[in-house]
Amino acid sequence: MSTHVLRCDGVPVPIALAALPTTQTAAVPATSVIDELLPVLAADSLPRLIVLGEDAALAGVLTHLMKTERLHVEIGYVPIDKTYGSRAYQTGTGNAAAKRAIEGRATETPLIRDDTGTVLVGRATITGVDDAKLEGEAYVDDTLLFTGKVRTMQISPTLYLPGVRAAVRRGIRKRTWVEGRAAQLGTPGAVVTRDGIRTERPVPRSTFYRHHESWYLVR
Repeated sequence: MSTHVLRCDGVPVPIALAALPTTQTAAVPATSVIDELLPVLAADSLPRLIVLGEDAALAGVLTHLMKTERLHVEIGYVPIDKTYGSRAYQTGTGNAAAKRAIEGRATETPLIRDDTGTVLVGRATITGVDDAKLEGEAYVDDTLLFTGKVRTMQISPTLYLPGVRAAVRRGIRKRTWVEGRAAQLGTPGAVVTRDGIRTERPVPRSTFYRHHESWYLVR
């Protein structure tokens, strides 16, 4: 097995990963960096890439693998601290996550993307423009999530099928998650933040859904 570590934004390296070949990159890896690693990994019938970083780093890697049709690469995820992604995929953190990424088995996992072609790993938060309430109508599959105005809409991937869950926050009441294959929103205008990265412009609609291919998560 060919295993390589992609260390993002200079995060600390767990002891379990210290002896593995490592490439340094930005917080969100450039596609050129990923492309340089792929031929090295392709030399092995069981390529494995360990992403050491935050949710946005893993999302960047998976987005590029999806677009270049290389989702067969086994992916280990090692966040240093808890993230929405580490909770969703139950990877653990730090050295425990590193050992799992090395020794674990890769399993098919639902890949969640949106209508811009960007993969979601941890959490998407949708708000109104200029921090106003979010206005519109949203569905998860055929279930109405909300209509009217809410504070925020949140979307996360799930480890198992159907793959997506969404909830709204109206006030101090507890969120109720609704699961499905897709979460769709229509709105006069909204701002989407995916894995901590905020869109530059308001959007009139947003859809997060399960891609037709899975990815191979090492756990």
